[in-house]
Amino acid sequence: MQRTVLGMLGRAASQHRNRPYLWSKGESGWISRTFAEVHETARTLAAGLLKAGFGNGQRLSILSEGRTEWVIAEFATLFSGGISVPLSIKLQPEEIEFRITHSESAFVVFSSNTSEKLLARLNKLPRTVKLLYLDDDEETLTRIAGEHKLKRGKRLFSFAEVLAAGRDSLPEATSELDEIERNTVEDDVVTISYTSGTTGNPKGIMLTNRNYYVNVHDAVELFQVPTAEYRTLLILPCDHSFAHTVGLYAALPRAIEIYFVDARGSSMAALKNIPGNLRETSPVFLLTVPALTASFMKKIPAGIRAKGGIAEKLFEMGLRSGIRYHGDGYRRPPYLIRLRSYIPYKLADRIVFRKVREIFGSSIQFCVGGGALLDRKQQEFYAAIGVPIYQGYGLTEAAPVISSNTPFAHKIGSSGKVAPSVECHILKEDGTECEIGETGEIAIRGENVMAGYFKNDAATFETIRDGMLLTGDRGYLDDDGFLFVVGREKALLIAPDGEKYSPEEIEEAILNSSDLIDQAVVYNDHSPYTGALITLDRERAAAMIKERNVQSAPEFLDLVRDELYRFRDDPAYARRFPSQWIPSTFQVLEEPFSEDNDTVNSTMKIVRHKVLEVFEQRVQDLYAEDGQNHRNEANLRTVRSLFSLE
Repeated sequence: MQRTVLGMLGRAASQHRNRPYLWSKGESGWISRTFAEVHETARTLAAGLLKAGFGNGQRLSILSEGRTEWVIAEFATLFSGGISVPLSIKLQPEEIEFRITHSESAFVVFSSNTSEKLLARLNKLPRTVKLLYLDDDEETLTRIAGEHKLKRGKRLFSFAEVLAAGRDSLPEATSELDEIERNTVEDDVVTISYTSGTTGNPKGIMLTNRNYYVNVHDAVELFQVPTAEYRTLLILPCDHSFAHTVGLYAALPRAIEIYFVDARGSSMAALKNIPGNLRETSPVFLLTVPALTASFMKKIPAGIRAKGGIAEKLFEMGLRSGIRYHGDGYRRPPYLIRLRSYIPYKLADRIVFRKVREIFGSSIQFCVGGGALLDRKQQEFYAAIGVPIYQGYGLTEAAPVISSNTPFAHKIGSSGKVAPSVECHILKEDGTECEIGETGEIAIRGENVMAGYFKNDAATFETIRDGMLLTGDRGYLDDDGFLFVVGREKALLIAPDGEKYSPEEIEEAILNSSDLIDQAVVYNDHSPYTGALITLDRERAAAMIKERNVQSAPEFLDLVRDELYRFRDDPAYARRFPSQWIPSTFQVLEEPFSEDNDTVNSTMKIVRHKVLEVFEQRVQDLYAEDGQNHRNEANLRTVRSLFSLE
């Protein structure tokens, strides 16, 4: 049996034929497509693509919000012998242009929500690139054709048109489609997924059928997923490798139902619709990233505090008791601690936490966290309220799952157990293996490791050595076999003597301990002391200025300093960080890190090298003559400008 994506889809269409697979919300409510319908529609669309001249290893870029048509377009690409290039809707026009051009895409699939970004750079793309519009909106399609001089049926197509053409040509195309599928092998590339560029220019990651097949079955085995019992609301975008593998593809062997967040109208509409969609769909599990769970973690206590009274007291008491009761999740805390914690925890759970969980729908069992490191405090918080987040670790280059905590084996602070088919090695700088508990570079070997970077042999050679993927991340394995990831090699703090330290846990501690500080980048590049660039929650800042009757900029900067160091009073962070890596000073920035200034990428991660470029002067201010004094001139100018203080 060939281990291919199309093989997984074919078996799902046969075994789970009439079970719902994909759900999207329309004017009349939630509309489902079964596994058999998705299989049949994708083959039909593939016949239409072949008729339009697509196939034979060509690339097709998909630039759209998550929806049923996104998935059908990708499967149709594979059925017609092509390669999918998933693109983030958060990319800027020039980033979209780069990826379409670099991948040499013959087709670009786009939606109403993404049309403006794509069309802004259309004149920069080769005139051979054809466009496929997903929405059923003839008026918009006609306008686009006229404004950009695109000939319908030649360079501009609608989803409905290609599907109709596919239906007409399917009798003749069936044998060709069957032959393409028969000739599809495990080493064939399925997707070219571009890196987000956190540490440099984006690279096209080539993932094969074998990569996806093995990683899907690893994920299913890790979580012991039952057949036809799970459903999820896919909050992450379809281009996100975590959602792609653990959502869209892992659904195939286990008949998982996938609901897409309602994004009709705009991508901002999707964010607003998440709470309502959670209640409507009642997911069993969710795939999340730390930025999303951090937002919920701030909003939930704020909502409880607004109610005040007994609810607030029960919540705080229950949270403390729940954290003590669960311990690290792997080894049970001592009996007396559990006994003392049990009654207040269960009381809070019955009266308060039960209602909090309703935010996530009536059926939620757990979340799985991917992306950046998930702070220990977040893990403790969600475990206590009864919606545990099982932190995982992976890279798109690994298809992406390398390890994960699960309901069956989890330890707070770790990234879980290594996936069944993956060899994980922790390497010293000289390439030798680290001892258990010793930190080094994480390297993996397995059938989930990418084929390489598209048109970039040099980068491939730097990343894959003798079949081993060098992740560029630092971590260690403990005595119980749990993997702990401590940060990016390229994002490390470096002391004058060359000693290194990861900034990410310190940043998480700052953000989780203060409502005032919204973003933080801790920095040290061979400097005598560590500094931080921070942004403030302006609404909270204005409220604090009023509450505390702050009259001057220096007085306000004292308050910011106190907020920056609040984590020192939190038992979760007490004596956790060596003093040389705790920021001695900070610079308050006038604008936040965002996609608009290129300092946040499409997966909501802060891009450090971009921060250092965009705010180069403020980095220099950290180490100016008065830089170590938090009341330095640069900070005074900023807070006077932001808050009209004297």
